[in-house]
Amino acid sequence: MITIIAGTNRSGSRTLGIARTVLDIYRGVPSEARLLDLATLPPEIFRPGAYQQKPASFDRFSRTVLESEGLVVVTPEYNGGFPGVLKYFIDMLEFPESFEGRPVCFIGLAAGAWGALRPVEQLGQIFGYRNAVQYPRRVFIPSVTDHLDAEGRLHSEDIRQRLRAQARGFVDFARRNYQE
Repeated sequence: MITIIAGTNRSGSRTLGIARTVLDIYRGVPSEARLLDLATLPPEIFRPGAYQQKPASFDRFSRTVLESEGLVVVTPEYNGGFPGVLKYFIDMLEFPESFEGRPVCFIGLAAGAWGALRPVEQLGQIFGYRNAVQYPRRVFIPSVTDHLDAEGRLHSEDIRQRLRAQARGFVDFARRNYQE
């Protein structure tokens, strides 16, 4: 099972739209895939005591990661970095088993010209520290609004082709590198 993480909790985010497109692409590879939307995180995990005593409502998020053969992180760029909620989510997951030896790949999107290059590099450092196995083919979507239709769906065939190529490669990579 491949889990696609929509790396923000911002309402109406372009990230979620791209993550849904990526989910459809993975299902067409074909691969068993699911979407994990950080906008659905339970509010009680943001209480100060949540680090010491994780709320039971977070268990399904933790299990989703632990049961995944690979993770696809879709991140926007916010102020030169990735969203704080994504870092908090990573911090709340079980250590070290959540990422230890788990295949991961990255998709970045931004309004600017570099398509979230900095956030993806930052995430690469964090996942490297946590001993994830990183797939080298990253996809960057610069000037993201230029590639979306009025309903927020991706209309760029060039980007779809890059996402499909990444998905095909990552599914094979994850099958070869996933260690239970």
